[in-house]
Amino acid sequence: MDLRQLEYFIAVAEEANFTRAAERVHISQPGISAQIRQLEHELGAALIDRSGRTATLTAAGEAALGPARMALAAAESVRRSVDEVNGLIRGRLVVGMITACTLTPLFDALAAFHRSHPGVQITLIEDNSDQLVELVRSNQADLALIGAADTAPEGLDSLPIVSEKLVVAVPKGHPLSGRRSVRLDDIGEYSIISLPVGTGIRAVFDRACAAHGLRPNVALQASAPASVADLAARGLGVAVLSESMASAHRDKLHFIPLDGVDAPAVLALVWSATTSGPALRELLERCRRAFGVAPADDGEDTADGSDTAESGALLAAT
Repeated sequence: MDLRQLEYFIAVAEEANFTRAAERVHISQPGISAQIRQLEHELGAALIDRSGRTATLTAAGEAALGPARMALAAAESVRRSVDEVNGLIRGRLVVGMITACTLTPLFDALAAFHRSHPGVQITLIEDNSDQLVELVRSNQADLALIGAADTAPEGLDSLPIVSEKLVVAVPKGHPLSGRRSVRLDDIGEYSIISLPVGTGIRAVFDRACAAHGLRPNVALQASAPASVADLAARGLGVAVLSESMASAHRDKLHFIPLDGVDAPAVLALVWSATTSGPALRELLERCRRAFGVAPADDGEDTADGSDTAESGALLAAT
């Protein structure tokens, strides 16, 4: 007997019909009948009662069905085990990251993975967060580090890295620089300097403005957060950034909490669980270590805070 014969036998047993079983396993009806007759001949007993309108199991067939299912499950387990090994010996991973940003923990994870599995080819691509999400959804990327508004994108698995509130950043001496906090409508009279549409921080800001019925004057946009800060330092407008990114420029900018924006900007790794393989799972484990993230007791992934300052600064680039 062989595994194919067992598969055909199980199909007939479950469909109770040779024609439907043949369609299910993509073989002709005479072909499946011949294979099962050969199996019965090898076992020395009839497995299927063909005397009625439906194909029913004989006593021998009933006894054989359970072990047949176990045999197929064992064979599938063997295939999966070999695939697990092969996936870490040779393969390809496409990893997405935000444009114009140096992601040190991600680079550390990629380097550690490459040292352990040099046969896996790694391709790195850059884009904004919205585009990276679509690349993961369409299986054109295996993993992406993105910025999101409040929560990670629906339909994808995620590993949150850090979550931060938004602030406005202005140069010393600006009319807002003496304030302890500002509301969204307080900055309505000023030109806004922001990251482009499709980034996490911009999504948080735009949604908050829409919720308050405001239309901010986004006069300048830059994909690099340092450029946003630089433009604000030169007096060209009020910058909208994450707190940690703004604090990196505290020598030339004063940053103020932005009231009325309750949703945080989230930095997260995202991937599709339905297409994840052994190489991706191994890379994710390397990323957890690099970003200082470990599974929480309730099964969700949480950051331990060790890389919050660096990761938080990256939020402004998302």
